Amino acid sequence: MTDGDGVTKFVATFHHAPPPAPALLTELIHWRQQLVSLSVLGQDPARYDGVGFGNVSCRHPGRPNAFIITGTQTGGMATLSPRDFAVVTAWDWAANTLTAEGGRPPSSEALTHAALYSAAPGICWVLHGHAPALWHSAERHGIPTTPANVAYGTPEMAAGVAALVANRDGRGLGLPGLLAMGGHEDGVIAYGATAASTGGLMVRWTTNLTF
Repeated sequence: MTDGDGVTKFVATFHHAPPPAPALLTELIHWRQQLVSLSVLGQDPARYDGVGFGNVSCRHPGRPNAFIITGTQTGGMATLSPRDFAVVTAWDWAANTLTAEGGRPPSSEALTHAALYSAAPGICWVLHGHAPALWHSAERHGIPTTPANVAYGTPEMAAGVAALVANRDGRGLGLPGLLAMGGHEDGVIAYGATAASTGGLMVRWTTNLTF
């Protein structure tokens, strides 16, 4: 079985707290709906044993060392309210630990998102979806890919995506960027400085390839 937004593999400390203000969620909800419309995020009984897949996050505008992310088990929900988001306030992906607060615990991919925010201060948006055609053709299109033996939601995956970002930045490619998760079937991530550039990159790649 391939988990989409299923089992959380890191050690999470979660505190129920008031959810993020609606004004902070407008762009996140917009781009989540865009990915849903492309079947890059959602829930489908014919895919991944019916487990929900995909998640979105952004660096917290008022707390630069924190980020807002969709909550666990929200992939199959048609619409989200503020209580369906979490604010991740601290993390140590090498130690496989994370601290969060809000109305719902964070997505099982939160540690991977954390690694991206740690890897480059310019990254403010991360969109994770499942795009079969893009994932299978990643090598042909020159899309950086994590090792096939590294599972989602693990310190190894976090380290893998951080290394890819560092290598990409070292080649002067800048933001936004796209990567594939070799050990997470169909998993792809777009990351960037703005919602529009990050979302636009994901949309361009997933609409130019056929599932």
